[in-house]
Amino acid sequence: MSPNPILAAEMQAAASEILLLDAATLAIVDANQAARLNLGFDAATLESMDVYAIAPALERTVLATLLAGLGEEIGAQIGMRTHLRRRDRSSYPVKLCFLRIVRDGRRLLLAIADDLTLEQGAAQALAQSQARFDAIVRNTPGLVFQFVHYPDGRTEFPWLSDGCPALLGLTVLDLQRDASLFEGLILPDDRKGYLDCMQASRKTLGAWNWEGRIWIDAWNDVKWINLRATPHPIEGGAVQWDGIMTNISASKQEQHEVVRSRSRLAELTDHIEQVKEQERARIAREIHDDLGGNLSAIKMALAMLAARLPEQPALLEKANYLDDLVDRTIEAVHRISLDLRPTMLDLGLVAALEWQAREFEKQMGIACLFRCAKEDKDAIALDDDHATALFRVFQEALTNIAKHAGATRVTVLLRRQRAHLTLVICDNGRGIEPGDRLKPQSFGLRGMSERAKALGGTLVLSSAPGGGTMVTIKTRLAAPPTPRAAAPVQNQQTGQHE
Repeated sequence: MSPNPILAAEMQAAASEILLLDAATLAIVDANQAARLNLGFDAATLESMDVYAIAPALERTVLATLLAGLGEEIGAQIGMRTHLRRRDRSSYPVKLCFLRIVRDGRRLLLAIADDLTLEQGAAQALAQSQARFDAIVRNTPGLVFQFVHYPDGRTEFPWLSDGCPALLGLTVLDLQRDASLFEGLILPDDRKGYLDCMQASRKTLGAWNWEGRIWIDAWNDVKWINLRATPHPIEGGAVQWDGIMTNISASKQEQHEVVRSRSRLAELTDHIEQVKEQERARIAREIHDDLGGNLSAIKMALAMLAARLPEQPALLEKANYLDDLVDRTIEAVHRISLDLRPTMLDLGLVAALEWQAREFEKQMGIACLFRCAKEDKDAIALDDDHATALFRVFQEALTNIAKHAGATRVTVLLRRQRAHLTLVICDNGRGIEPGDRLKPQSFGLRGMSERAKALGGTLVLSSAPGGGTMVTIKTRLAAPPTPRAAAPVQNQQTGQHE
């Protein structure tokens, strides 16, 4: 480049690509290192080229017009965007600025090219990201929002999606002008929960999850909405949430229907159990009274007939056989009656549980210890349905222990705690696995749980101390009857009420 003007040392070392051009022919006079490296040409090759050789996208007439408008004034400049082509024929976007200078009396143009590859890549990525975001927002059921709470208590919605009118009955402009309009939609009963939840999220910077009801005047309707947002602090001590609101009225209605259906089912189940217990009691009573009475009469008649039989061994043997058969039948009637409705229930729950514990120990050979404080025995008074239901839960628990636990000892504790009654049944068996409760045919456990719920109580299965299983049934005691006021007594002499 010897006789030609050359770039100053500062320009040679610059990061931007700098080309020195002849103002008349646009031939390349010099190029700095950045230009040579990026274009892939050496200095000698570049000196044999003009600007159109490395920028083929430039239109000669357009560039000539622009340069003509640049004027002859030193320091005047114009800028444009185009593409430069490398030696390997690849191209890259640049912002190209032309500046008039004079060097050694020669008019020149300084062309400064800034590579826009990263800028355009970032812009393209941003556009793609924005397009994806817009697509997600358009297909998101509900309202996507940004909400800001300032230290002085002010609130605003900097951004809201187009789902605002459909969900809230307000336009985006309405809420951006006055963010308090949203709080005004919330029903008074739910507003405190909304504010408390927001303040807790602001304080801890934890997720803001809230469900509540809003009233839409335009539609004369109540909606359930779910709000979920993530907070982050912004300058000035404010907190901004990015989140989404959705209409959950349908799911809430379904939940309420499920609750109501379960409540009706529980009532029906409780009614069926009561009817079943009443039918058991009726059948037990008829078996005991009718069959038991008839069998007793048959036994007495057999005894009278046996006393009058002649002394014939065959006849006496037959009479004794019939007498034993009647005794076994009486025992069977008694056992069936007890299974249907233990007569001990008529003496109270404590007596019935003590009797069942003794029967279990006698029949199964498993030690069964029943404990109840003496002061509690006198204080526990339940109506028949309540006592029977609790007794059946106890029976089912003992049946499960006999079938599945492999236990050698059972401990039963009945205690009264103010207005509650707690029955705890512990065994020293193999214990119960979590999956056992979910088995399709585990009707015993489900039945026990449903009976406890019908009593307004709870049933909890847990591991017993030292191994085994502990069943805890907790239910409310019936409120004691309110004492009636004594009827006024009329004084026979004065006629006045005392």
